[in-house]
Amino acid sequence: MMAAIRAAALHQDVTLLEKKSTLANKLLLSGKGRCNLTNACDLDQFLKRFSHNGAFLRDAFKKFFNRELMDFFESRGLRLKVERQERVFPVSDCSASILEVLKKELERNKVNVIYMAQVRAIALGAGAVKGVELLGGKLLPADKVILATGGVSYAFTGSSGEGLKIVEGLGHKVTSLRPGLVPLKTAQEWVKDLEGLNLRNIRLTFTDGKKEIVSETGELMFTGFGISGPLVLTLSGKIVDWLGEKKSVGVEIDLKPALSGQQLDARLLREFSATSRKSIRNVLKELLPLRLVDCFLRLAKINPDKQAAQVTRQEREIMVILLKGFRLDISGSLALEEAMVTRGGVSLKEIDPRTMESRKVRGLYLCGELIDIDADTGGFNLQAAFSTGYLAGESAALC
Repeated sequence: MMAAIRAAALHQDVTLLEKKSTLANKLLLSGKGRCNLTNACDLDQFLKRFSHNGAFLRDAFKKFFNRELMDFFESRGLRLKVERQERVFPVSDCSASILEVLKKELERNKVNVIYMAQVRAIALGAGAVKGVELLGGKLLPADKVILATGGVSYAFTGSSGEGLKIVEGLGHKVTSLRPGLVPLKTAQEWVKDLEGLNLRNIRLTFTDGKKEIVSETGELMFTGFGISGPLVLTLSGKIVDWLGEKKSVGVEIDLKPALSGQQLDARLLREFSATSRKSIRNVLKELLPLRLVDCFLRLAKINPDKQAAQVTRQEREIMVILLKGFRLDISGSLALEEAMVTRGGVSLKEIDPRTMESRKVRGLYLCGELIDIDADTGGFNLQAAFSTGYLAGESAALC
């Protein structure tokens, strides 16, 4: 949509082919339906949030970055707000309000939108684009084609990988596709007893036995099969890569990152002394969510009904170890189709970063999740899609 709007604004006749019966199915799901459309941090910080290849986006961001994107929507009457971690949302807290602006711009710029139009191939002549062939055989002539078909995650929204197959057929290399921003599975089945439990202000340490990755302090959520939440999603791409190398991966949850082991031991001593007749289960409710307490004591092999005064030094040491390193074994991740983003895509070596034009086919432009770019949660992936789409639309119109 952004590519079509920009090209049409530069006085080109533009046709937008939509595979589904409605536009922006994936956009509507983003940010849990609120649409975290960008992040307000500066360029250097922004680029650091990409797993790799972020530098490729410098030209696109110089042309159209977060401030320009925010101005695009605000100048068209949509109020935005900046929340914690500089994430940008519409004040309406509704992704449909983003779509409404885009649809009005498509209409204002006289973009011809054709729904239920599935592309089968791109027609070529003398190494250049000549048109687009639809499923059923109809040929639409065109001297420039922009592919913005997405990756393969959330395939039910329409991004099921046809665009990648088309560019492969044209001689482009597609790097290996892996899930990104994806929940992780654990070997411990008892996590299902904690399903839906959110832990706040915790820290994660993932290790493959040799290397380790330490998260920031943040949130984690237990699922019926493992763990999710912002901290897990952000680091999941690297963990998926480790698992792909057949490495054994574990994670330790520091339930009290603000306290050292020594400080925790002293606090437990104080709590047990002050509430000596209470059960250890009731004492720990002051330190941990109630749903976690029983699981915690089961792993520590301590009777939950035991009085605090009866807790031994060895048992207290075990509790401190668990509080600083509540361990889980990672057995896998959800499938790529269920990931928030696709890692991998069209090789960036075959795309001109100044224009988003293919280096292999004249008149073909590639943008968005289709290309080998991915980032953390927080609006970074959507900004990359808007920016590369804007640049592709402008380049296709002017070149």
